[in-house]
Amino acid sequence: MANDELSGVPGDLWQKFISGFGHAEIPAVSIGELIVVILIATVLSIPRSTWKYFGLLATVAHELGHAFAALMSGQRLGGITLRLDHSGTTMSFSRGRFPAVWSGFWGYPVPALTGAAMVLAGFNGWGPAAMSLGAVILLAALVFVRNAVGILIVAAASLLAAVLVLLVPAHFTGHVVIVLGLALLVAAVRDLGKLLQVHLRRRDQLPTSDAYLLYRATSIPSVIWIVLFAALVGGSWFIAWQPVSRILTAAT
Repeated sequence: MANDELSGVPGDLWQKFISGFGHAEIPAVSIGELIVVILIATVLSIPRSTWKYFGLLATVAHELGHAFAALMSGQRLGGITLRLDHSGTTMSFSRGRFPAVWSGFWGYPVPALTGAAMVLAGFNGWGPAAMSLGAVILLAALVFVRNAVGILIVAAASLLAAVLVLLVPAHFTGHVVIVLGLALLVAAVRDLGKLLQVHLRRRDQLPTSDAYLLYRATSIPSVIWIVLFAALVGGSWFIAWQPVSRILTAAT
């Protein structure tokens, strides 16, 4: 009897994970819960002690932005390298200029776009689906990671997402997804700030800047690329803030 019950556990977990892709009950987020959610997102993404770890997830999103854009434009993806200092490199190979520019552009916007998508998913009952999809994407990304630290980071993120789907009640997962989405939006702003610092005060680090590399590839000034990054990050914030503002407005 015990063996039969044990043999059914993997199947039950798999069914629960698959069910996570469905639509869940739309969470009723009160003003109190919203304040807690915003505070947790702030704690994850602003203090150095927590940013040291959460910032790694933002780096993963950044590099996956480059990687997916490279695959979308028909490039051959050489691999992704992630480091504990929040830096990363995505190698791709193409025969034309446009694919290289396309993949080079999407690093900075993708964390913000992902964050906005997660916030909307959380507020609209798709929190478990967003978390399940994130676990699958991260698991698939392991194929392209080329260093041990990167494998550890991506595998840990994928495992954490899967555990949240399996162990957190579906109606509460929406809150978790909103927290992570808002934290990624803050992370996108932080990373833009670091990029500006490179161009304004640490110009010896320009070869590490996506905006500078895009300038070298197109002769379009770096400031134009930074403005485009900022426009997409700002647009992501605007979209994500709509459900938040509705709750704040209803409470006043």
